[in-house]
Amino acid sequence: SRADAEQMARWNPYDQNASSEFFSAEWMFNVKDGFDIVIGNPPYIQLQNNSGELGKLYAPCGYQSFASTGDIYCLFYERGWQLLKKSGHLCYITSNKWMRAGYGEKLRSFLASKTNPQLLIDFGGVKVFESATVDTNILLFEKGENAHKTLCAVTNKQNKDSLKQLSVFVQQQGSFCDFPGGDSWVILSPIEQSIKRKIEAVGTPLKDWDIQINYGIKTGFNDAFIISTEKRNEILANCTTEEERTKTDELIRPILRGRDIKRYGYEWANLWLINTHNGVKGRIPRIRIEDYPAVKAHLDLYWDKIKDRADQGDTPYNLRNCAYLEDFNKPKIIFQEIVQESQFVMDSRGLFCNDTGRIIAGNALYHLLGVLNSSLFFFAIKTFYGGGGLGDHGVRMKHTFFEKFPCLPEDSLITEYSQCLNDEYSISISTKLEKIIQTLYGLTETEQEYIYEFLSQ
Repeated sequence: SRADAEQMARWNPYDQNASSEFFSAEWMFNVKDGFDIVIGNPPYIQLQNNSGELGKLYAPCGYQSFASTGDIYCLFYERGWQLLKKSGHLCYITSNKWMRAGYGEKLRSFLASKTNPQLLIDFGGVKVFESATVDTNILLFEKGENAHKTLCAVTNKQNKDSLKQLSVFVQQQGSFCDFPGGDSWVILSPIEQSIKRKIEAVGTPLKDWDIQINYGIKTGFNDAFIISTEKRNEILANCTTEEERTKTDELIRPILRGRDIKRYGYEWANLWLINTHNGVKGRIPRIRIEDYPAVKAHLDLYWDKIKDRADQGDTPYNLRNCAYLEDFNKPKIIFQEIVQESQFVMDSRGLFCNDTGRIIAGNALYHLLGVLNSSLFFFAIKTFYGGGGLGDHGVRMKHTFFEKFPCLPEDSLITEYSQCLNDEYSISISTKLEKIIQTLYGLTETEQEYIYEFLSQ
């Protein structure tokens, strides 16, 4: 067409500072059946930026790797693959987030099914580009069938000099991994691969257990709804009748913050939740603030803050809907999300927690508690099933991560382990539990020592 002709006429192949409005491999490079090699450092732009405007442009383009919450560099992998001839090779350096992040699942599936990943180097926390704020990786793949044998290596702060002789480092420290699908692409050493195989051969993923994992209470404005013991006593003192005082005493419940939760225990900060819940449809009626004058007087002091908050129920005095409200009164496991070790505690007192905590309700909780607090569980989340570490030692215990963890079946317990499971948990039994749990998973002494050394770094 005339428009195409004019566009081509404006293209100057000798101007190295100019970009083209179009791309034609045949016209520009005389390549008709695809390139032998595609290399690059694609841009990093989140598709959901600017209310998702960029994502809306690419959504109808048919990219198998497209995710509305993803990044444009993911699409560059697929576009590069399209430009290759059969058995051609692509090599990119990009952010490494696609390897574990949820938005990378479609890209991982695409790469596993459409390419032969030959080399993957994860630079972790080692900066390749001084000006870049993201952690990076290098992926080299062939346009061909997946041979399920990818040479992989991970650099870290301890071996940051590896960048100076990267090929030597990969040959000496690399291991072969199999990436068969869309699950997280985690680079593992031979001993880590052995540990992963063993726990997956024995356990059942937590997502298949009869448990429910939910957030703590979201108030929308903690200053009004989470109060000190002193303020609680003041509100109770302002009740005008014994009936109001009794009802108000039942309404105000002890609450834990994430930071209060420890391994097998907690340190309560003498904080209380004004639990003006919104009820549970068909089971529990909504709290009517008119029945609690002293509580209403307290909340009215914060009216300007609570009246327009997003997290509220039918009235500004009510907390947002919580379908699992009754679970807070049942035996449950409480944990916080951002931790540097496993920190799960059993609660049978009806404690609440705020939204920096999480709760697990359901069956076999005492059994689960011992496994969740084990070094093996923390190691597995940090190494295999989570979204990667936070800082040098931290881990995000996001429930969608550890739902993948294969937990020991309850009927596999030996008598000695069963005797450890009682209401009086303490750190003193943890060493005994550790040994029993790792033995049940079939780990060797060498593998057990590797876990402890890994977590002590």
